[in-house]
Amino acid sequence: MFEKFTKGARAAVTGAVAVAEREGAPEVTEEHLLLALLDAEGTRAAFALRALGTTERRASLEAALAAARRRGGLSAVDVNALADLGIDVTRIVARVEETHGTGALAAGPDGRGRGTKRRPFTRESKKVLEQSLRVCLGRREKAIGDEHLLLALTARPGIVSEALADHGVTYTAVEHALGRARS
Repeated sequence: MFEKFTKGARAAVTGAVAVAEREGAPEVTEEHLLLALLDAEGTRAAFALRALGTTERRASLEAALAAARRRGGLSAVDVNALADLGIDVTRIVARVEETHGTGALAAGPDGRGRGTKRRPFTRESKKVLEQSLRVCLGRREKAIGDEHLLLALTARPGIVSEALADHGVTYTAVEHALGRARS
């Protein structure tokens, strides 16, 4: 599938690997794909993110992702559903961190993958890559661009799409921004 990627999409994927390596993460996640897209310049996804004001609010977006990691990857929807059952996730996180230290529930580096030439992609990040192909085909375009990766990130449920939506980056908003780029 990688041969169908544009130069920008390939740069985003290799950039995601670089972000994972920098963070010492054992695997490449959806979050790494998003951070690589935020780092991109001169691409369609970079244009859409800039047009939606995301690049100016990057710190806020990263803080939202870090908060979700701190909750063990639970989305706000998950937290609300658990609250409806009488489970206070904030209290649980505080108790776990009191015993085991700040960020104890966050998935972090465990040493796996260090020294290897290749970091594996998580199941979820592979699904984003597959979704980007579907988006590309649905738009009747020939090559998978970084804009398709961004659209796929907004379409897949989870903490990345939730954080993006909270910052005004939805599938529809990205499509509109891309439409303005074509005009």
